[in-house]
Amino acid sequence: MNLFRALATVSSLTLLSRITGLARDMLISRLFGASAETDAFNVAFRLPNLLRRMFAEGAFQQAFVPMLADVRAHQDDTRTGLFVGHVASALFWVLLVVSVLGVVAAPVLVWLVASGLARDPSAFDLAATMTRWMFPYILFMSLVALAAGVLNTWKRFAVPAFTPVLLNVSFIACALWLAPRLEHPIMALAFAVVIGGVLQLALQWTALLRTGIAVRFAGPREAFRDPRVGQVARLMLPAIFAVSVAQISIIINTNIASHLVSGSVTWLAFADRLMEFPTALLGVALGTVLLPNLSAAFAEKRADDYARLLDWGLRLAFLLALPAAVGLGLTAEGIVTVLFQGREFSAFDVKQTSVAVVGYAIGLIGLIGVKILAPGFYAQKDIRTPVKIAVAVLIATQLANLALVPWLAHAGLAVSVSLGACANAAALFIGLKRRGLYRPQAQWGTFLLRLLVALAVLATVLWAAQRPLDWSALQAAPWQRAGWLALVIGAGTAAYFTALALLGFRPRDFRHRA
Repeated sequence: MNLFRALATVSSLTLLSRITGLARDMLISRLFGASAETDAFNVAFRLPNLLRRMFAEGAFQQAFVPMLADVRAHQDDTRTGLFVGHVASALFWVLLVVSVLGVVAAPVLVWLVASGLARDPSAFDLAATMTRWMFPYILFMSLVALAAGVLNTWKRFAVPAFTPVLLNVSFIACALWLAPRLEHPIMALAFAVVIGGVLQLALQWTALLRTGIAVRFAGPREAFRDPRVGQVARLMLPAIFAVSVAQISIIINTNIASHLVSGSVTWLAFADRLMEFPTALLGVALGTVLLPNLSAAFAEKRADDYARLLDWGLRLAFLLALPAAVGLGLTAEGIVTVLFQGREFSAFDVKQTSVAVVGYAIGLIGLIGVKILAPGFYAQKDIRTPVKIAVAVLIATQLANLALVPWLAHAGLAVSVSLGACANAAALFIGLKRRGLYRPQAQWGTFLLRLLVALAVLATVLWAAQRPLDWSALQAAPWQRAGWLALVIGAGTAAYFTALALLGFRPRDFRHRA
């Protein structure tokens, strides 16, 4: 199949997801602002979200997809369906227990993640209550991740990429319709998470059944007796630790932010939402396309294809991630003003969110690079190496926090994450090269030199276009400032791609067939 076309499909649907996610956050910022209540929601949502990333999208995908590719390559559809059913059943029973424990232990978990909320008992209690409502989200999303792993292995990328849109639609509907009818309007966001999880599972499981794979749920005894389930679990254990390292860093940062001025958690959450745009459109999309193809190449012993896949992913990352980082860094204030400033989100909130965006933009290439390079290890069922690297990065990130947070406050947390991501990507790159898994293709030097020229053109145009603008002075005219922002971004985008064309870049150079 044409991987560039598959990437375009995933990226376009992920773009739809991120656009609806931005609409969701714009609505939340205007209805609820940056307050102790929104800090409580972001803390509460972070708990099931972290576990989703650890169990579902993170460790589970890394362990399950290579195993599924191996089973599919060597066995028939009936045995493949039996394997999928047993894994789904084991996942369901384990996470049912985890969800019950999470509901019971909600206050303890909130304190571990954001002990600073305890200064405001009402905010702390609100976070604990919302955590109890939202914790079952991990159960729904783990089964969604299993269905996505199967669909991606079958090269059906569209439905898994579209599914997150349903969560954002649930948020928007609940914020507009349900919130005004509740005694505590912020609780509508917690209910939206549960409704969104159910909708995502219904859509994705329906798509899984349409593949023709006969998936049958089993009791815990039958599921755990399957030796292949045990093999997935053994692969998951180090993978959980690998993903946990990154999530532990997020938990530590959230806890630190909860001890800073009120609103810090929310400023970082909105800045992180903006960074999710390029990270998901390119990093997550590339990782989604690369992992099953790398796993198949490894299972079929196609070493040259393996190296070429990684090289293709890295070139696309540099071509698109670096201009995204430059653009976000130079237009942060304009973007935050247009998207979030409103009745409850002040000019001060805009400034604080903007500096966090700049901090994250510094490490965007690292954040995306990890998504491309880590599958180079996961596809070969090597999870230990990324774990070791992630542990070292966690320690380095927290040391950076000690130096930067007293100086830059919440923005220091963003900068530390960026530096850690770049170090992580560099270590993964060196590891792949030393093992001979990645061999750079020809003309990388020329590629980077031409790219730097195009980036210089982009930065110059963005700086010149914004020089006469004062975003704060335009706050009384929202459509006017949105128009100016569109012109600035449009001018920068046109200048960058024109420079690329003049320097000899062509779309056909980035096509790759699996």
